Order: sequence, then C-alpha cells, then structure tokens
Amino acid sequence: MTDTLTPSAQASGTFALGGDLPVVRLGYGSMQLTGDGVWGDPKNPDEAVRVLQRAVELGVTFIDTADSYGPVVAEQLIKKALHPYADDLVIATKAGLTRPGPGDWQPVGRPEYLRQQVELSLRNLGLERIDLHQLHRIDPQVPLADQVGTLKELQDEGKIRHIGLSEVSVEELKEAQQTATIVSVQNLFNLADRSAEPLLDHAEAEGIAFIPWFPLATGQLSRPGGPLDALAQEHGATPSQLALAWLLRRSPVMLPIPGTSTVAHLEDNLAAASLQLSDDEFGRLTDAVR
Repeated sequence: MTDTLTPSAQASGTFALGGDLPVVRLGYGSMQLTGDGVWGDPKNPDEAVRVLQRAVELGVTFIDTADSYGPVVAEQLIKKALHPYADDLVIATKAGLTRPGPGDWQPVGRPEYLRQQVELSLRNLGLERIDLHQLHRIDPQVPLADQVGTLKELQDEGKIRHIGLSEVSVEELKEAQQTATIVSVQNLFNLADRSAEPLLDHAEAEGIAFIPWFPLATGQLSRPGGPLDALAQEHGATPSQLALAWLLRRSPVMLPIPGTSTVAHLEDNLAAASLQLSDDEFGRLTDAVR
C-alpha cells in the first residue's frame, strides 16, 4: 500500500536486537488497546485491529505487548490483526506482573508461573517462538537468577529467541547478565523524567536496547510558551512528536513504543520519525529539565 498521509516509521532508522534481529527504532506499544488502557475488553475491537494493521503499513516492525495487557486481550488482538506475521515483524511480550484488578499490579516471578505464561503467550500470539520475551518486573520474593534462569531454559528449548528486562537498575541488569544474555531493558523514561538515565548510558555502552515506556510525557515543557511548545510551533509539529524525536536523537539504542487506540493518533506519532532536531534544538530541550 502506498502511503500518502505520514512518513514511514523507517525514517527513524533501525537497531539490531541481540545483534541479529533488526527492528525499526520507532515501534508501537499495545497497552492502550485494552479497555480504558488499563483493564478489560477493548474499547473498540475493530479500531484496535485497524491501528495494528496501519502501524505495520507505515513501517513499524517492533510491537510491544504483555500477558497482563487486558489481561491477555492485547496479545489476542495482535494475532487477530496481524497473523500470519510478516517476516520482519518482531513482537515482544512480557510476563511476571499480574493484574488481579484495575490499578492492581503484583509481581510474580515463580519459575512455574513464568513458564506457564510463556506457553500461554505462544498460544495467544500464534507463535512457535517469541522473538523477545521480557521479565515484566523482578519479584523480590524469588531469586533473580531463578527468574531469569527460567527464561534461559525456555530460550534453550527454542521457545524464546532473546531475553529482556523491565524496570531494573544497572546493578540488577548486571546480576541478570550472570545468568543469561540480556538484549533489552524497558524502563520509564521520557523528556520530563530521566531518572533511568544511568541505565540508558550503561545500555548504550553495551549495545543493549533501551525501550522507554510512557515516552510521550512532557511535564511542564509543553505548556504555552514553554520550550517544547515553542519548538513545536517552529517545526509545525506537536509537542508529542518532538518528544519522540528527542528520544530518537538521545541514543542510537533507544526504541520508543508510543501507544494509542486510534489510527489518527498513531499516524501523528509515527510522523515524529521524520523530524530532525538541530544540535541547538536538542540541547535546548535536554537542558530545559536540568
């Protein structure tokens, strides 16, 4: 399909997960497809399918999901919309964070539970192997070596290709690396909240992908007259688009995954791939929070 609405996500460049699995750096996060973005059935199942299909049409090759999004719903929507999958499409999922109810998150890292959830994700996504499986949260009640070790066993069995972690410190990443090769980390990070910057710097030094969740948050930077608002007007763009452009410029290992439940918003987000920030503009935004 020839696209005439927004630039392809391909403009953001690519990154090779684990050195052998290339993905377009500007991806898509599926959490908002479910219920109110937090819990339950899809807001609009037909629109959810259209969003996923449109993302792929626009060049997205990296889709992030989790067994707890819905729960289960997001994985099933991805299968409905995109299966059989294109050869270059990478679907990353997660397990280890349960959803007993709306707003209630509980880490569960028992080996038997993680193994069960990987098997269910394979079924719900219609896959024989998950390209990237991430430990959604470290369970403090279970040794980290046992949690990562279970994913390593599943990797050895051919059910997982690469292993990642979510919401970890540099020290926890190093500990996990004693058990398995870690190719990605997924932490809260955006223009307004850079508390995970030490982890990003460490990941970049080691060639590990950094997947920022909540990438569109801009805090007070986008207020009228603020630095993000002013630059957005200069570029004829939205503050959210510039926030994504800043992330892409911040590091070559950065893989933003902005989520949305509408095609229109998806197209706006992916247009950020074509925005080029000058050194001065990037510096102005970087320094605005410091």
